[in-house]
Amino acid sequence: MGTTTRSDSLPDIPTVADYFPGYDASAWIGVAIPRKTPAEIIDKLNREINAGLADPKMKARIAELGATVIPSSPGEFGRFVSDEIE
Repeated sequence: MGTTTRSDSLPDIPTVADYFPGYDASAWIGVAIPRKTPAEIIDKLNREINAGLADPKMKARIAELGATVIPSSPGEFGRFVSDEIE
């Protein structure tokens, strides 16, 4: 695993970071929209996307694909992207 944490679906498989502390080659997927999108539309999209990600069938399918769902708010995601850029 290229991330710093072990996979929920493969908890006995060590990560590269277990052998090389600080190693992280993870990938992420997010949703971006145009800058001047009204706040009420952003909030609705965020609610609906997070509701979909919370669905047990959706979570199970994403886990089968080896990914982890990390729902967040628009502000949290914006900070995350800024941190990734740095």
